[in-house]
Amino acid sequence: MNKNLSLFNKSLIKLPSPINISYWWNFGSLLGMFLSIQIISGFFLSMHYCPNTNYAFNSIIHIIQNINLGWLIHNIHINGASMFFICMYMHIGRGMYYCSFKLTNTWMIGVSIYILSMATAFLGYVLPWGQMSFWGATVITNLVSTIPYIGNTTVQWIWGGFSINNATLNRFYSLHFILPFLILFLVIIHLYFLHQTGSSNPLGLNSDLFKIYFHPYFTMKDNLGFMIMMLLFMIINLEYPYLFSDPDNFNTANPMITPIHIQPEWYFLFAYAILRSIPNKLGGVIALMSSIIILYFMPLINSKMNSLNTYPLNQLIYWIYLNNFILLTWAGAQIIEHPYVIISQLLSTMYFMYFVLNIVLLKTWDLIMFY
Repeated sequence: MNKNLSLFNKSLIKLPSPINISYWWNFGSLLGMFLSIQIISGFFLSMHYCPNTNYAFNSIIHIIQNINLGWLIHNIHINGASMFFICMYMHIGRGMYYCSFKLTNTWMIGVSIYILSMATAFLGYVLPWGQMSFWGATVITNLVSTIPYIGNTTVQWIWGGFSINNATLNRFYSLHFILPFLILFLVIIHLYFLHQTGSSNPLGLNSDLFKIYFHPYFTMKDNLGFMIMMLLFMIINLEYPYLFSDPDNFNTANPMITPIHIQPEWYFLFAYAILRSIPNKLGGVIALMSSIIILYFMPLINSKMNSLNTYPLNQLIYWIYLNNFILLTWAGAQIIEHPYVIISQLLSTMYFMYFVLNIVLLKTWDLIMFY
């Protein structure tokens, strides 16, 4: 017992943390909080959910109308996913700005968590078996058919038949239940690597001279972050519970009626805009995958300093990139017609150009300043 307590003290309470880290470093702990909320609320929902194409939609209505506080647990789960991704994008954005990708192992595990979270959220979106759930699943799973030679066979294997059916819903439910525990395992590894190197900081300094204990200084900051985010979260759950939901998903799935505009949840819209911006199906899928996988290559960016605070031009293109990301999210929600197609193509090009320009400007600046 004493040994475990001592290990806890070293690993968290007495963890040496940079004295100058700001509230931008809160989002890692907030992600842990929302992951816990999702696992617990999902567990309670699973007690009453029925993974059958004939009963799934009605089981959601049953949870909302007949189960004690079922409506609240349902709201917490659907809006918790949005809050999780808000914190995720903030966390990744902070990491990109302050060059946290230089902590290679921590960054790589973090990107893997992000990809698994996207997969888990997509699987969960299918489970209510509403119109957008069904057609969203149809569109996304059909992307696998672009794989040469084995694409169509793979899609049928995923479906468990020749179209999306009961077998598909069953396996999506199983995967949606098990993947959060895999994410939890990766989070532990993520924290292990982080504790080996220590956190980055706004100045990008690697000195051990200016560090203080994690507790009580940063636990107080984290607690304030928890309170603010929980207040916002509960306002959304109680006042605007369907703010992030698609109206089409309030209709039960009907394979005979295609919605006018099929789109995923808001946190996938940037990738969906990139997918649609390329007329060729295979090209679109490659661009979609590249938009996420490119994050794995960020540790290859080599610069002398560990923060974009030192690089004014890189700061500028970072903020352009951030606005570009928001505009891509907006473009992904628009219908596929002029001028939205050309806007999506321009924004997608700018999205990938950021990573190229970042390397070029960093190298140029380093040559001017240090040689």
